[in-house]
Amino acid sequence: MSAPDDQARVPNAQDARRANIAALYQELILDHYRRPRNRGNLEHPDISLRKKNPLCGDVIDLQLQFDGDTLRDVRFTGEGCAISQASASMLTQRLKGRTRAEAAEILDRFTRMVHGEEGAADESLGDLRALSGVARLPVRHPCALLAWDILAEALVSRP
Repeated sequence: MSAPDDQARVPNAQDARRANIAALYQELILDHYRRPRNRGNLEHPDISLRKKNPLCGDVIDLQLQFDGDTLRDVRFTGEGCAISQASASMLTQRLKGRTRAEAAEILDRFTRMVHGEEGAADESLGDLRALSGVARLPVRHPCALLAWDILAEALVSRP
């Protein structure tokens, strides 16, 4: 006779689906880390800001170029862990061509997701949902949010 605990350990289809999604998310993060998008310097940025995570040493330089109220180009340079670098790469992809208001909305949703207030179910975040697992690791929140903290500062300044 099996104990009720034994039945709880039998994987079901939903567990397998979660494992597959987690593996895809992990691969997406590693892909952005190994082959970052929009890495490099802008020739004439309107805003250029740098932040360092003093806890782990991650560094991000974020450069933005506007066309009116629209982010025409977004680039970054930096060094650090896979999460900070992948997050910066994903930020640049997601925000290029967005207005300040749209960027602020994405920033808010992403920040809430990282803090566990909103999960991977928010399809409006697209590939950024790959970083939803960071919510379970509070010590990694600063890594995932480093580039986004710079963005928040940049959005309130005027080029």
